[in-house]
Amino acid sequence: MIKNKAIFLDRDGVINDLVYYPEEGLLDSPNSAKQFSLIPRVIESLKIFKKLGYFLILISNQPGIAKEKYTYDEFLRIKNKMESLLNASDVNFDDQFYCLHHPQSKINNYKLKCDCRKPNTKLVLDAIEKFELDIKNCFYVGDGLVDLQLAKSLNCKSVYIGNLNSTISNLFLGKNLTPNFIAHDLFEAAQFIESKTKLS
Repeated sequence: MIKNKAIFLDRDGVINDLVYYPEEGLLDSPNSAKQFSLIPRVIESLKIFKKLGYFLILISNQPGIAKEKYTYDEFLRIKNKMESLLNASDVNFDDQFYCLHHPQSKINNYKLKCDCRKPNTKLVLDAIEKFELDIKNCFYVGDGLVDLQLAKSLNCKSVYIGNLNSTISNLFLGKNLTPNFIAHDLFEAAQFIESKTKLS
């Protein structure tokens, strides 16, 4: 019987801070390694998950190359910085799965209506196969509706990171989404998952 379990984690807004771009008036993913910074208590949270016996698997849409916001080399520099910051505290992801596509990309190699862009399930299904995971014992942690949609489609428990306001509540209702928990940050999510894991 398969007993392996994992925490699936979105990256931007869960692991690292979002960046404010004043020219666009929005918060978005970092476009350079210099902009990348871990959210407080992320390392502590990941260590809680590891202590509980979970694989740590990053699942992330990263269309920045497709949108010509940065190069593939810069994408690798961002990834390497994240890994270095985590390695320095003796924790890291067991694997990372990225979708680099975008259907409106101006770069032909990345212009694709793919199966891997969340809320499509390919990346998680690939991870399930690779690590022989029992999805019923897994959690998906993310700050986007696509994360919750993906989790729901696979019958995976989910934690939404963010503040619950009327707009978010209406979106949840409209898409019939019911996360198992709403957390302020990853540390609060880790505490919730720890409590549920100890009870099971």
